Amino acid sequence: MRHALITAGSKGLGKKVTEEFLKKGYSVTVNYRNDIEAVNEFKANYSHLLDRILFVQGDVTKKEDLSNMIDVSLERFGRLDCLINNAGPYIFERKKLADYTDDEWYQMIEGNLSSVFHLFKKVVPIMRKQKYGRIVTYGFQGAESSPGWLHRSAYSAAKVGLVSLTKSISIEEAEHGITANMICPGNIIGEMKEATIEHSRKISEGQSKTPIGRSGTGEDIARTVAFICDENSDLITGSIIEVTGGANVIHRFHL
Repeated sequence: MRHALITAGSKGLGKKVTEEFLKKGYSVTVNYRNDIEAVNEFKANYSHLLDRILFVQGDVTKKEDLSNMIDVSLERFGRLDCLINNAGPYIFERKKLADYTDDEWYQMIEGNLSSVFHLFKKVVPIMRKQKYGRIVTYGFQGAESSPGWLHRSAYSAAKVGLVSLTKSISIEEAEHGITANMICPGNIIGEMKEATIEHSRKISEGQSKTPIGRSGTGEDIARTVAFICDENSDLITGSIIEVTGGANVIHRFHL
C-alpha cells in the first residue's frame, strides 16, 4: 500500500488532498498544528478508515517537529511514497517589506522554504531505497517567473526560492525514481478550500472571479496533486503547474 504524508492535511486544501489519497487506497499521515477540533471531526467522518490514517501534531517552522513527523510515520507504515508540502504560513495583513518584523520574515522563510528542505532531507534516503517517490510543493500564480508581489514580499520570496529548489530536486533525484513538482493554486478562499467541483458549478457565475465561470476548489487541487503522484506520471517532474481558472491572482487587488 502506498503511503503519503500531507502537512496541514486536516482542513482546508490539505483536507481535500487527504480525502483524495484515502479514496485512492493510500495510507496517509496527516500533520496538523493545533486544530484539534478539525482532527476530531475528520476522525469521526473517517472512523472506518482509521487503520490507514495517522495524525501527527507539529509546527512546520520547527525542524524537530518535521523530523518527528517522518519518524512516527515510517514507524507506523514502514514506507513513504508521497510527500505533500501543503502547509505554508501566510501573513494576511497587507504591508510592505520594510514593515515586516524579523520574526515574520523568518516565519515565512522557515515555514515555506526551509521546511521543505528539512522534510526532503529526511525522506530522500527512504525514497531512494524504495526507488520511488513523489514530492509536491505549493507556489502561487506566476512564481516560476519570479514576479514581485505587493504586500506579500516575504511569502513570495520564499515560494520563488521553492520553485528553484523543486526543480533542482527533480533533476538530482530523477535517477532514483523520484519526481518533484509544484502546484500553484488560484484564489481559493473560505469555504471553497473544502468544496467540491460540483458545488462550485452550482454557484452563480456572478460570484466567480475566474474566466472559466466558476471558483476554484480544494477538489481541483486534490485532483491535480493525485495525478502527478500517480505511478504513471513519472514523466512529469520539475513542472510548475498552475490551477487558477485563468485568473490573475497577483494583480487582482488595487493599490
